[in-house]
Amino acid sequence: MTYVVTDNCIRCKYTDCVEVCPVDCFYEGENFLVIHPDECIDCGVCEPECPAEAIKPDTEPGLDKWLKINAEFAQVWPNITVKKDAMPEAKAYDGEEGKYEKYFSAEPGQGD
Repeated sequence: MTYVVTDNCIRCKYTDCVEVCPVDCFYEGENFLVIHPDECIDCGVCEPECPAEAIKPDTEPGLDKWLKINAEFAQVWPNITVKKDAMPEAKAYDGEEGKYEKYFSAEPGQGD
């Protein structure tokens, strides 16, 4: 099992989760975070820290797509280990449906 970041992170990008991760397995895109599935130790400390509830265990049904997305972009985006401000529009986009199709950016973030 590993944890994955799902679509509700897009255009919110709260980073409370990266601050508590003991193995620094988060990677930053322009408007989204991902977890490297081979680095995640399945401790679960990140899940309750996410204000957008965008982190889920990959054992939940229907998350195969997100496991692939997390694995793919963790290979190319920079590592992030410190908390940053959420995106300015985070509260407005929290909970919106279809964010991946509408807003996902494959561009890397800044990292640490």
